[in-house]
Amino acid sequence: MTRAYLSIGSNIEPERHVRAAVAALHARYGELILSPVYQTPAVGFDGADFYNLVIGLDTEESAEQLAAACREIETDQGRTRGAQRFSARTLDIDLLTLGNILREDVPILPRDEIQKYAFVLKPLADVAPDERHPVDGRRYADLWAEFEGEGPNGAELPPVDLDLTAEATG
Repeated sequence: MTRAYLSIGSNIEPERHVRAAVAALHARYGELILSPVYQTPAVGFDGADFYNLVIGLDTEESAEQLAAACREIETDQGRTRGAQRFSARTLDIDLLTLGNILREDVPILPRDEIQKYAFVLKPLADVAPDERHPVDGRRYADLWAEFEGEGPNGAELPPVDLDLTAEATG
């Protein structure tokens, strides 16, 4: 089994879609490691705030299989492809890392958003503080402590009071 980390975001009925994503991932992969859910402003467009979190799971699937499973869950929740890159989403699930696998073809691993956006790095540092970035080599907790990418710093990244225990445990 290999540990994978996924980022989840939604700004259209975010509570409903985040809950549905967690439940679907639990049904497929079993035990999940969940970060807190953070409310963050839309990046790259004017829109409603997003709910963002990171989930850790163990899988024997390939990067392609895991990415396809994420796309299927997105589609099940009303995500339509072909929209602008920065736009409102019912659900966006991205594969951040799959063990220490490095890939330059789709899905690219590790995703560069890890070191670019607070809404990705902060929840990843929450669930995997001592794990190391597969390319950079630094611990995620250290990357977060030194974060200078896009988005607010930790003091301005508010957690949402959203208990996902039921969805993550069946």
